[in-house]
Amino acid sequence: MKVLMVGGLWPEPASSGAGLRMLELSKLFKQQGWRATYAATAATNEHSVDLKQFGIDSVEILMNDSSFDRFVSDLKPEIVLFDRFSTEEQFGWRVEKNCPDAMRIVETVDLHFLREARHKQFKASKSVICELSKNELINEVAVREIASLLRSDLSILVSGYEMELLKKQFAIDPSLLHCCPFMFDESAIHADAPEFSSRAHFVSIGNFRHAPNWDAVVWLKQEIWPKIRKALPNAEMHVYGAYAPPKATALDDAKTGFRVLGRAADADAVMQQARICLAPLRFGAGIKTKLADAMRNGTPNVTTSVGAEGMAGDLPWSGMVADSAEEFAEAAVSLYRDESAWSEAREQGFDIVRAQFSAEKNGPELISRIKEIQANLKQHRLNNFTGAMLRHHHQRSTEFMSRWIEAKNR
Repeated sequence: MKVLMVGGLWPEPASSGAGLRMLELSKLFKQQGWRATYAATAATNEHSVDLKQFGIDSVEILMNDSSFDRFVSDLKPEIVLFDRFSTEEQFGWRVEKNCPDAMRIVETVDLHFLREARHKQFKASKSVICELSKNELINEVAVREIASLLRSDLSILVSGYEMELLKKQFAIDPSLLHCCPFMFDESAIHADAPEFSSRAHFVSIGNFRHAPNWDAVVWLKQEIWPKIRKALPNAEMHVYGAYAPPKATALDDAKTGFRVLGRAADADAVMQQARICLAPLRFGAGIKTKLADAMRNGTPNVTTSVGAEGMAGDLPWSGMVADSAEEFAEAAVSLYRDESAWSEAREQGFDIVRAQFSAEKNGPELISRIKEIQANLKQHRLNNFTGAMLRHHHQRSTEFMSRWIEAKNR
């Protein structure tokens, strides 16, 4: 079996949840004995993972022109996975034209239109944004993203909340969707991580290029941290994140204990040193890698309802959830001081990771779903007339746009 994964970027699992996700899937496909090829429209950098060490072939600087047609025709993949809807927009029609029998999958990572809609509402309200009406959810990104999901044979969601949103608000057929959260094996759960008395300070981690993460840092600095520091004058706030811009490093202040420390060389080590992880996310989508990492490393957290969304199922949260600066700071101080509550939250985090993010469960379920659809691909597509209709019109528009760009470049 040949699997082609097409990405806008090379996976950087230490920089973003999207990078972690694409590496997870690459390794999962290799575990089946499948031949996996990763192709990207960007160049690798010093932080890109070396896929060759996992036996994954790679193709750099893939172009949206006729060279891709030749490449995919020669490769003849049975499965093509796109790393987001915009990648499917660019290459989906070329895959269908040159490899019509290849199953096409979109990995959403998070619903971009949901993040966009919440960001818009946040700008107006400056409060934590969760539930939105259908009218508030519909935007240009929603039209494009949902069309992409309908054109594809399967779309992978990481959040059960987002899967239900697509089914209930947009009436997407469940046969086109599959929820597969993160996939951690038992070795990724550090049950022997340091206990309460061996830890100190607070930690926050997240890629600075991601708008919700940057807003969280600003909210921490301006409103939340002063309240925590007043109650805990010896505590420090350690903020880590890849691609820190000057406006972020300018927030570093040793006097107030608010330290902006840039990229974390080892996220697990950073989490295991801290007593509490803070994730004051006021908008966003998907499930949060930083919180999964905290739970894997036995680090209780304080987050918002946006941060906790879709992560715990029916299990109790691994810390506290608060949606105002005052409540957030109070929760952080309380959990920092209370060893009994801290220890209970730590165990609840381990429970969530084992129940929700089990590689032993999530991986086989995804592979089984892919095989099931692939075995009945012709009927699966006949059942999705809306997708066929969208592919017909999308092919015409994107094909002529791509041909125009190619001719212009020549």
